[in-house]
Amino acid sequence: MKPKVTTPLPGPKARELMERGQAVLSPSYIRPYPFVPARGQGVFLEDVDGNLFLDFMAGIAVNTTGYAHPKVLEAVRAQAERFAHVCFSDFTHEPTLSLAERLVARLGGGYRVFFGNSGTEGIEAAIKLVRHHTGRPYLLAFTGAFHGRSLGALSLTASKSAYRKGFSPLLPGVVHVPFPNPFRPPLGASPETVGEAVLEYLEHLFRTVLPPEEVAAFFLEPIQGEGGYVVPPAGFLSKLKALLERYGILLVADEVQSGAGRTGRFLALEHEGIQADVYVLAKGLASGYPISALLFREELGSWRPGAHGTTFGGQAVAAAAAHATLDLLEGGLMEHAARVGTYLLEELKALQKRFPFLGDVRGRGLMIGLDFGTPEEERPHLRDQVVERAFQKGLLLLQAGPSAVRIAPPLILSKEEAAMGLEILEEVFREL
Repeated sequence: MKPKVTTPLPGPKARELMERGQAVLSPSYIRPYPFVPARGQGVFLEDVDGNLFLDFMAGIAVNTTGYAHPKVLEAVRAQAERFAHVCFSDFTHEPTLSLAERLVARLGGGYRVFFGNSGTEGIEAAIKLVRHHTGRPYLLAFTGAFHGRSLGALSLTASKSAYRKGFSPLLPGVVHVPFPNPFRPPLGASPETVGEAVLEYLEHLFRTVLPPEEVAAFFLEPIQGEGGYVVPPAGFLSKLKALLERYGILLVADEVQSGAGRTGRFLALEHEGIQADVYVLAKGLASGYPISALLFREELGSWRPGAHGTTFGGQAVAAAAAHATLDLLEGGLMEHAARVGTYLLEELKALQKRFPFLGDVRGRGLMIGLDFGTPEEERPHLRDQVVERAFQKGLLLLQAGPSAVRIAPPLILSKEEAAMGLEILEEVFREL
């Protein structure tokens, strides 16, 4: 199977559906390009006009096992025939209980689980948890971070000021720290010194304006997602964890986009050799079915019954899909993602040498960022041309950060399918 596109896009059926949407849908929807899917199989999506696309975005890193995976379909069908929903906040049931047990076991025990519907809900729950348990009012987060767009999560989000415009006042007590981006180092640092510069900046905050004993938690993405698929310097997160522990500040790992095997390991934080006090999982956990999991150290579970709840969180069909996804991840899919991701990274770095407008290639596993700017200049227009031209040739990509493209295909992507995507990217680069 190969991408097949009738140009120019969008086709007539896609145009009709998009025009209908303009009449009734919220103007807040983004629509980065005119794609209207009809069905999917594996790593391919067909649109309503019969054009076939290779999917390198997976619904924003959600469709872990691609489209219509038989094991996921079987699990969903079997659970739907038993029952779809009984509120898990009120009544214990399978398969959600065993999913909690399974996730705790993956962390080596000693954690508890609260289920929601989305990553944003998981972050909101985490905010309530850490404030309730510690009694401390302040929260820390990085610039460039994306933690969601509901009011509490938005207060942590700092990837684009446009997300925050018009919604103030936001949650009080949130303080942002520059992220140690090796490609665009803040604080006048170099790529080699940026980690230490950020740690010193944090210590400076603690000495001058922010009492560390009043900080509940630091929220971070082990690899920034919406901010540009940016990997922090080696060893930085372990040093940050040690600094936080000195002051009794909890570490909350937002693994919404980086977790569930995307980086070649179940959690991206595993690459750093450290554990968080709290994790938030969502997106790829159930291969397209809505579920999130807040995992927190057992001793943090001091909130009372009813302190937090949800109607649909931990819905049984989504939990069944999560079990099937975990079966596949544990059956070799994570290792496969690591191998194919290594191949893609090597080939993309080779393209970078031939096309100097590709400023940076970074990532882990099948979470890869291509930055079309320079350390001194963001070039979003060039990035947007890449996304649009790739779409016209049958490759689905998404923007991230000021001038980056994210590559986040389903983890079932084969080396041969990865090569198809590389071929399309090279065509686009040659045209540019």
